[in-house]
Amino acid sequence: MTGFMLKTAAAMALAMTAATPAQAQPADAAAIVRKMHQAFFYQGESFKARVKMTLTGASGKERLRELTMLRLNTGPGGPSARPDEAVRSGLSMPKNGDQRYFMYFHSPGDVRRMAFLVYKYAAREDDRWLFIPALNLVQRIAAKDSQSSFAGSDFSYEDVSGRDLEADEHKLLREEELGGKPCHVIESVPRGSASYKRKTSWVDKANFLPLKEEYYDVQDQLFKEFLAEEVKDVDGAPTVTKRSMKSVKSGHKTVVEFSDVRYRLGLRAEELSERALRNPPGSWLK
Repeated sequence: MTGFMLKTAAAMALAMTAATPAQAQPADAAAIVRKMHQAFFYQGESFKARVKMTLTGASGKERLRELTMLRLNTGPGGPSARPDEAVRSGLSMPKNGDQRYFMYFHSPGDVRRMAFLVYKYAAREDDRWLFIPALNLVQRIAAKDSQSSFAGSDFSYEDVSGRDLEADEHKLLREEELGGKPCHVIESVPRGSASYKRKTSWVDKANFLPLKEEYYDVQDQLFKEFLAEEVKDVDGAPTVTKRSMKSVKSGHKTVVEFSDVRYRLGLRAEELSERALRNPPGSWLK
């Protein structure tokens, strides 16, 4: 091989080496976020929990809400294996599939019998409905309202069932510890409409659950913060059983606590249909 050819080959190798990290980073970040979605929103085929929601104002005054949350993975692409098992074994994660979410409010009186239903789709905008018993009205929630407050809390409708992975561009910023746990730190920037300019997420390397998320507004100021305050193992699945969302500027905070958490229930799609808004599946709400 001539000297010219050696120099050319070396230059090409150097160029490829230099390009690889920059080219690989977006794919790596997206893969981490996909695993996070699987661990946080898709565990166990189906899911049920009793939920206590505490809303605390800046003055310290509290309001309580109690509800039951049901979730079923329904469509193609939904995981057939436990995400935590896939993570431990090194298997690639399946694509996020379609789901249904149903939330039924037990108390207090002003929201009792209120119900919220989501048809979550992997390939298009989600469908959301809210049943308001005082008006005997089923209200369709438009896609543009998905970032509005859920039941007066600091969580949005979108926070409840998850944001489309493709709606943001993801970048791996760094690796660091949070509370003694090694984390991937991911920045997500919306490709289109969103309530935030950018979001920073701390994703636990061990189980891919989000431990912390910071949301920044158009002035690039922190305005909302999510924390996973308690993680427990439930039937082999690491589960965030206590989580909070704080509106930094107003001082308002919502804490959500899950109890009686169960996976793999035998739920059927017809039990979580539009009909359930007015006629909820009583056997699952006890």
